Amino acid sequence: MTYRFAAESDLDEICSLIKSAIAKMDSCGIPQWDEIYPAREDFLNDIKSNSLFAGEVCEDGKNRIAVIYALNKDCDEEYKKADWQCSGDYRVIHRLCVHPDFQNRGIARKTMEHIENQAEALGAKCLRLDVFSKNPFSLRLYEHAGYYKTGEANWRKGLFYLMEKKI
Repeated sequence: MTYRFAAESDLDEICSLIKSAIAKMDSCGIPQWDEIYPAREDFLNDIKSNSLFAGEVCEDGKNRIAVIYALNKDCDEEYKKADWQCSGDYRVIHRLCVHPDFQNRGIARKTMEHIENQAEALGAKCLRLDVFSKNPFSLRLYEHAGYYKTGEANWRKGLFYLMEKKI
C-alpha cells in the first residue's frame, strides 16, 4: 500500500469508490452516506486544500485506489460539544473509506496506523473523528485502534459519536 495526495484526476475513481461503498453499506443496513453526502464537491474541496489522501494497491499490474481519507483541522460546530481530553494540536479524520473490493484485508487498520504516524509527523498530539452510531464496522475499527468517545452529535442521518485518541 502506498499513500499519496489525491489529485483532481482521481475524482472519477474516488466517486466510483464512494458509490460502491454506499451500496455495500446499504446492503448491510447502514444508512450512513447517500447521494447528498459525501459529494464530489466535498472531495474536490479536500483536494484543493491538500487534505485528501489515497491509498493505492497494485492489482494485475494496475494501481487502484483502495482507500481514501481526509486529514485536516476542520470540524463541524457540533465538535464544540465534545469533552475533548487532549488539549494539544490535533487533526481530524474525515471520510475514511475502503473500497468494498479491498475490505476485510486489514487495509482500514493499516491506514489508521499510517494516519497516526502522519499526524504525529505534523506535530499533532491527538486525532479526532466522528463515527455513525449505526456502523458497527467503523465503531469496532476505531475502538480497537484506541479511540474513545468524547461526545455525540446529531446530524441529518442520525446519531454520531465524537471520538479521540492521543498519539
